[in-house]
Amino acid sequence: MHPNASPSSNGTDGKVHGSGNGLALFVIASCQLMVVLDITIVNIALPHIQTALNFSTESLSWVVNAYTLAFGGLLLLGGRTGDILGRKRVFIFGVLLFGLASLLGGLAQNEGQLMAARALQGVGGAIASPTSLALITTTFREGPARNRAFGVFAGVSAAGGAIGLLAGGILVEWLDWRWVLFVNVPIAIVIALLAVKVLHESERHPGHFDFAGALLSTLGMVSLVYGFIRASQEGWRDPVTLGSFGAAVVLLTLFILNERRSPQPITPLHMFADRNRSGTYGIMLMLACAIFGMFFFLTLFVQIVLGFSPIQAGLAFLPVSAVIAVGAGLTAKLLPRFGPKPFMVTGALSSAAGLAWLTQVDIHSTYLGSILGPMLLFALGMGLQFVSLTLMALSNVTDRESGAASGLLNTMQQVGGSLGLSILVTVYGTASRNEAKEQVPAFLSTASPIQKAFFARTGQLPKPWGDQVLTSGISSAFVVASLFTLVGALIALFVIQVRPSDLERLQGNHRPAADRA
Repeated sequence: MHPNASPSSNGTDGKVHGSGNGLALFVIASCQLMVVLDITIVNIALPHIQTALNFSTESLSWVVNAYTLAFGGLLLLGGRTGDILGRKRVFIFGVLLFGLASLLGGLAQNEGQLMAARALQGVGGAIASPTSLALITTTFREGPARNRAFGVFAGVSAAGGAIGLLAGGILVEWLDWRWVLFVNVPIAIVIALLAVKVLHESERHPGHFDFAGALLSTLGMVSLVYGFIRASQEGWRDPVTLGSFGAAVVLLTLFILNERRSPQPITPLHMFADRNRSGTYGIMLMLACAIFGMFFFLTLFVQIVLGFSPIQAGLAFLPVSAVIAVGAGLTAKLLPRFGPKPFMVTGALSSAAGLAWLTQVDIHSTYLGSILGPMLLFALGMGLQFVSLTLMALSNVTDRESGAASGLLNTMQQVGGSLGLSILVTVYGTASRNEAKEQVPAFLSTASPIQKAFFARTGQLPKPWGDQVLTSGISSAFVVASLFTLVGALIALFVIQVRPSDLERLQGNHRPAADRA
């Protein structure tokens, strides 16, 4: 028996069995939930953060971006670190770093301290998240047990955004904005303590860290995302915008060249030779583009147009988590019978239909009549896709490279979310500015002197004119978001080629040597 194995290990294949199995899954899923929900938990708190720390509106967006960019940019290195140093010890380090960064963020006294803490949170998440997914392959046997574990992992990954909005609303309304960060500290400590007891250490694979690749990929992704964000604010002809895109092209090209030449790259490019895996990464990229946009814009809509309080806004998204869990559970159960492709195609089409439905929102929309239905349809699509995407990303990958493969899947999710949101914000900004040009004359023709003075001072239209501008921009953004998911459906339909009978072959590389003999 491995000296670090759980007492419940069977001593032959390194996989945990018995009661320790469920506790190990709880630890892994709890870590993933903590990391994922932190992407959205601060969204509802942003107005309170702006007031407390004197953020400008422009710099406030980086409270979110500092986390997602550090998270997405370093996931590849995080997965590789687990492969080389051992996944259990790296997992624990990432969780504790995440908790420390959360504490520092909650104690921040100015915008620089908070953004630095959020970036450090992203680093901790980038270390812990891909390692937690890879730990599933060293903890659970292939087949129903591993499929269920993937289902739980995918469910919490997909539902984390909605849960974060709910938790953020409760903490802001009942306590203080700082608690959206403080809450992670005790959770991280508990996860780390349990991990010491129940997780089995993976085999360490001697190697070197590809720091050049990590640096080039991170800077390239940051430049690309910043270019889109800058374009939404200053336009496509802005010199800084063009410079950011140019830098992104150069850096990402150098990254690819480095990976081709590096003896131990953080991203083995041969993984893209498998059309199923490449297609899976493409689908995840498209889905993430839509997910971040849906939560961002619906959060604005329910609070500004519908007038929901922070906790009401959080509760409004709670049904999303339930439907995602149902979809993920259904997929995990039926996957051996039908294979992953039908769930990928159906899920992407369901998400696209939900977003297309949301394009109809206007100032007369209601939560029950116009928001809940399409939101649940989108959530069902997410639940159907995530289990299959997780399985396919790790198919035909050796244990040695599973950390890199899972890290790349998570990178597609985070980078896709950042890129997608920045693109959708650009679409929103263009559409809302055009709508404002039409609404201003109508407003000025009926406005009182006080209203005119307010508009002259702030440039903001009051209700209902302001709501009309907002909903016009949101509706246009959802048109593009639905196209993202439709592209995902086309990839699933024409690129993915896998049958139910292929599942055993796909998982074969993760089977213990004794089982393969």
